[in-house]
Amino acid sequence: MRAVIQRVTEASVTISGNKVAEIGTGLLILVGVEDADTQEDIDWLAAKIVKLRIFGDDGGVMNLSVQDVDGDIIVVSQFTLHAATKKGNRPSYIKAAKPEFAIPMYEKFVAQMEQELGKKIQTGEFGADMKVALLNDGPVTILIDTKNRE
Repeated sequence: MRAVIQRVTEASVTISGNKVAEIGTGLLILVGVEDADTQEDIDWLAAKIVKLRIFGDDGGVMNLSVQDVDGDIIVVSQFTLHAATKKGNRPSYIKAAKPEFAIPMYEKFVAQMEQELGKKIQTGEFGADMKVALLNDGPVTILIDTKNRE
C-alpha cells in the first residue's frame, strides 16, 4: 500500500456537487492498493499513521499525533499512487489492484484506521470522480510505502 498523508487545517471531498466528507484539523490520507498487499500491510500502515507525531506541541515542535490533538481523518482511495512513469509519458497503472481486490482492502483499511483512532473516520467513494479540497498545514506531507516500511 502507498499512502500520502497530509496534515490539514481543513479538508473535504465533493462528489457530483455533494460534499460527502469534511473535517477541520486532522489528516487527509490518499491510499493506493496493489495486488501484493495483505492484512499485515493494513495493520502496520494504520498503526503507523495514527501514531505519527506530525502536529505541533506548545513549543511548536512536531511532537503530537492525530490522536493527541483529537484530530479527524479523511481517507480517499487513489489508484494513481501506483503509477509507473519509467516508459513514455503516459503512466501505467499495472501495479494498482483491480477493484475486486482493492475495494475490500480499502474497506478493511478504513475499518482498521477507525479502530486505531478510536472514532469514525470519513471517506471518499471508491472509484468516484471526487473533488478533494484541502488546506495543508505547514505544509506537512508524508509518503509511506508499506513494502519499504517507510
